[in-house]
Amino acid sequence: MTLPPSVARDPSRSGAASGLIKRYDVVIVGAGHGGAQVAIALRQAQFSGTIAMIGAEPELPYERPPLSKEFLCGDRSFERMLIRPAEFWQAQGIQMICGRSVLAVDAAAHRVTLDDGEWIEYGRLIWAAGGSPRQLTCAGTDLAGVHTVRSRADVERIRNELSAVTHVVVVGGGFIGLEAAATLRKLGKNVTVLEAQDRVLARVAAEPLSRFYEAEHRSHGVDVQVGVNVDRIEGTNGRVSGVRLLDGELLPAQMVIVGIGITPAVGPLIAAGARGGNGVAIDANCRTSLPDVFALGDCALHESAFADGASVRIESVQNALDQAAVIARHFSGAPPASCSVPWFWSNQYDLRLQTIGLSVGHDDIVLRGELASKRFSLVYLKAGRVVAIDCLNVAADYMQGRALITARARIDRARLADAAIPLKALIQAPE
Repeated sequence: MTLPPSVARDPSRSGAASGLIKRYDVVIVGAGHGGAQVAIALRQAQFSGTIAMIGAEPELPYERPPLSKEFLCGDRSFERMLIRPAEFWQAQGIQMICGRSVLAVDAAAHRVTLDDGEWIEYGRLIWAAGGSPRQLTCAGTDLAGVHTVRSRADVERIRNELSAVTHVVVVGGGFIGLEAAATLRKLGKNVTVLEAQDRVLARVAAEPLSRFYEAEHRSHGVDVQVGVNVDRIEGTNGRVSGVRLLDGELLPAQMVIVGIGITPAVGPLIAAGARGGNGVAIDANCRTSLPDVFALGDCALHESAFADGASVRIESVQNALDQAAVIARHFSGAPPASCSVPWFWSNQYDLRLQTIGLSVGHDDIVLRGELASKRFSLVYLKAGRVVAIDCLNVAADYMQGRALITARARIDRARLADAAIPLKALIQAPE
């Protein structure tokens, strides 16, 4: 849904002239889940000040997880992905400034500069800009037919080209790449997944789960290749025709989808003096080191109790929503809420993976159930404590496992491995 001009642009804009547009009590940079939810949470907390949300895309805030799945295959319309309709934002007095980007932050002057040189003053700034897809560095990435999956426009370009595509190469064996591969197989395309590491999902899952997903994709006709690297993307008349691997093999392709992670969009904050690196550093109240500047979501680097205090960036809807609530409570003066256990999900074929906790630094895993049954859980342990659980089509383990992680429970491995024992029974009598 493209916004009408009255919603897409601040009515006080002065055309192409540079200078001050307006001052708002709160300016939110980023119109994804985090930006939208923090605006909603502020109004729910009875914040009555002026709010403006600046988004780089021309659309209202929308859900992004369906992009690689239901929206790509056409099972879900864009309108059904909207977080709220236009009328909601208008009724809440939240000014939507869409199709604009913030290029610079002047923390001392409490001012952001937009991409056309105009600027907006703020009382407090909330940075929820997410990130941009990482690009391949090899030759050929500028050819027509090379895509990423991050926005509505990205997926619509893919959909518009699919009728002329028989072979797709997906570079990256993370969740986005695998979800896109599953969807494209559903659409009848020949799909090859290339992963540079020795297994898919290597950064987020233990080897048994990686091998399970590799086997599942292969059983659906996907050519999964691990431990391979792309030398270049080749083309004919400006359009992709194949992917050349470092070993010389040429894979035919009329489309390439790159899913190798994101680069957090924090450049203006870092340039303004904020602490950070792979994300902008925030404290327990989501405050950056800049005065009156907060951050949340994919771009925010924070210390997590569920990673033993290590600084992490968590790319999940749940994390964005939780941090939005933290900011709203801080603004209203309410006491901070207890930390929520991180959770994630991924849908591929008939597989629903639900993950609770962070497996970073785990030193042991326990399998509950049988891989062949497509109903099992992998429990991650660190120094004997339960730190995370991957639940494949086992919703009960996902729901009950949260208590084990919160309690930092140490459970006898044999009992933990017995899928006949509900996890809630183990938290009642840990060993």
